[in-house]
Amino acid sequence: MTVPDWLALDRAHCWHPFTQARTAPVPLAIVRGEGAWLHAADGRRYLDAVSSWWVNLHGHAHPAIAEAIAEQARTLPHTMFAGITHEPAARLAAELVARAPAPLSHVFFSDNGSTAIEVALKIACQYWINQGQKRHRFLAFEGGYHGDTFGAMAAGRSSGFYAPFEDWLFSVDFMPWPQTWIDKPGLDDEEAAVLARLDAWLDRHGHELAAFVFEPLVQGASGMRMARAPFLRTVCEKVRACGVPVIFDEVMTGFGRTGRMFAAEHIGFTPDLLCLCKGLTGGFLPMAVTLATPAIHDAFLGDGVDRALLHGHTFTANPLGCAAALASLRLFDSEDTMQRIASLEAMQAQRLAALASHPLVSRSRQWGTIAAFDLVPAGAASAGYGSASGRALREAMIARGVLMRPMGDAIYVLPPYCISVADLDFAYGQLREVLDELAGADSRGVGATDLF
Repeated sequence: MTVPDWLALDRAHCWHPFTQARTAPVPLAIVRGEGAWLHAADGRRYLDAVSSWWVNLHGHAHPAIAEAIAEQARTLPHTMFAGITHEPAARLAAELVARAPAPLSHVFFSDNGSTAIEVALKIACQYWINQGQKRHRFLAFEGGYHGDTFGAMAAGRSSGFYAPFEDWLFSVDFMPWPQTWIDKPGLDDEEAAVLARLDAWLDRHGHELAAFVFEPLVQGASGMRMARAPFLRTVCEKVRACGVPVIFDEVMTGFGRTGRMFAAEHIGFTPDLLCLCKGLTGGFLPMAVTLATPAIHDAFLGDGVDRALLHGHTFTANPLGCAAALASLRLFDSEDTMQRIASLEAMQAQRLAALASHPLVSRSRQWGTIAAFDLVPAGAASAGYGSASGRALREAMIARGVLMRPMGDAIYVLPPYCISVADLDFAYGQLREVLDELAGADSRGVGATDLF
């Protein structure tokens, strides 16, 4: 591999996320993206089977989004959003409200998924304060992940990512997440037990609850753990019956990932607060939003600033990000993206079914364009996020030209919507060959750690 000179600068100065720098392999030196592919400095290319951490919708460097950003940059690249407004923000807010489930009506801009959640949690807290109450309990699902700022960490503390910060996180109560996969038996009883537990909890603590927050349908960072829509709707209805705001974390599931524009559409329930990020700008620029219903927004109106939401970010509603997001949303119409999503969903189902009988594949599952399974080497239990088996698969796939990033033993394929049939076949063909190699190594008594 030809190593560009700037890679040494990276090694010397860049602190990469979710990475142990002492043991990590040399990172891929990517210089260009086009469609579903990333191109490296050494001339190799890699199929982006994870949409670059789930942000890429229409393909890398899509010319329509690139041109929208360039045009905006020539007129107004940025201005503060406190006491000032601009056309891209106003049009984007209106477009999001038009596409989101009613009655979501107001848009608060921020800059990443974690801050979108942080905004929602703060809104929920102050919503009650503005009504003369103080509520200190939050409710979430076990295994949920909501980001890395402190409020988001508290809401996702059961995901296992935040051990060093436990003493600094506020208390959150958690309900079990009845995970489903294809042909899982006994799920009705499992869901019924959770609902009974929820009823008992709400009877005791419902009057103290500030908000309920969760990832609808799919818990992303916990391993693409999926749940059924009717169960989630019942949970939401029980919480709302107590007069408590419901927060949907659609940072990952928004913009078509589950087969509809928003996962809320599958559930048939409109949250009081809806958090969006990742796919918002089509994978071009950092931007997030928190949508609120009129009842939530209007609780902050008053004659004094003390009732206002005193929260903001330097790059709130950045015009470049707004322009990118507007261009991305227009592509849903001009390129018939929802039909592409339906086709990709069907292709994913076919290819996942073809892998399901493999001896190293278990718990095959799918929501929309998200296909996943658990990698279980014979005689070995899951090692969690640091699984050597998952790392071995990742490195083997990279060597074959497919970029994947397993979460422990959870393997998933979540490509851009523009991926071709041939490219998806290539990804799954390489995945089957790697699984066969891992199975063969395991049958010879080679441990997973020897494969990495």
